[in-house]
Amino acid sequence: MSTDGNVYRLSIVIPTYRRPEALARTLAALERQTAGPFEVLVVDDPVEDDPAAVAAVVAAERRPFAVRHLHRSARGVSAARNAGWRAARAPLVLFLGDDVVASPRLVAEHVEWHARRGGPRVGVLGHVRWAGELRVTPFMRWLDRGIQFDYSGLTGDQATPFNLYTANVSLPRELIAAAGGFDEERFPFLYEDLDLGYRLGELGLRLLYNRRAVGEHLHPTTIAEWERRMASTAPAERRWVELHPELPAYFHDKLAGAAAERRSLGWGRPLLRWLGPDGGPVGRRAWASADRYYLQRLAPGFLAAWEDAADAPREPRAADRADVAPLDAAADLRGGGRG
Repeated sequence: MSTDGNVYRLSIVIPTYRRPEALARTLAALERQTAGPFEVLVVDDPVEDDPAAVAAVVAAERRPFAVRHLHRSARGVSAARNAGWRAARAPLVLFLGDDVVASPRLVAEHVEWHARRGGPRVGVLGHVRWAGELRVTPFMRWLDRGIQFDYSGLTGDQATPFNLYTANVSLPRELIAAAGGFDEERFPFLYEDLDLGYRLGELGLRLLYNRRAVGEHLHPTTIAEWERRMASTAPAERRWVELHPELPAYFHDKLAGAAAERRSLGWGRPLLRWLGPDGGPVGRRAWASADRYYLQRLAPGFLAAWEDAADAPREPRAADRADVAPLDAAADLRGGGRG
């Protein structure tokens, strides 16, 4: 039983940063859930955000669930998520992006899978797709093939700790505590999901993929935004491979390889709207062309920042202070992923 006298099955932790409109829709979607009771903990940045605006959204109307407004005390989304799960009153913690609109059964799917198949070392990964109201560009579709998320690489209901995308994932609170939570110092933002997943894997985490626990990602994006994001990703990945030299430098190797290839004009990009990478010879050629083109666009900023990070101090950069600027980390990179 919690300190307020209620018994919660789930605590939902939502870090937020400068997006009160998106947060309002995320909270409204939670009002339509078919399962409960649960509580919601919204964690803001009291220094670089407007806590009054967040408070107004949280208290906008009477909600059918308990909701608390918390502040993170350090920079970065890792600190925000740590503040949330540490204040959680339920044995299960669901991390949700502030721009992820939950389907009505999202909470039920998480809770039921933990009840039927869970245990002290079992997590449940939900599915995140682009919101139906968005115009999904070829670039946005490309991101879903191993850059932002990699659900397409999952078969059946088994995922790996490297698929710990905190845009929509639930974990036992005690397991998070045993791992020490998110690393606020080394990975304040970007690669924080992967780092926690790795440490949870060492503790025996078994991550199940429930594609019916659906959240819609209400966050259109552009390649220009991702060029900036990848420049911020490079120092985080460099820290990651220094910490784990036995593991590959995923983005560095991918982007450096593309940069060394003949320049692509990306003729196949428009076809990504209709063809998948398995869509026969034309689909495979279109995706290969688009893949090389997009990687070559993202490579220069990343590779330059990678080299700059060699002698850079470990103090978090300004971009590390928020989980959603310029993009959602919940979203996060592959494997949230990587941030």
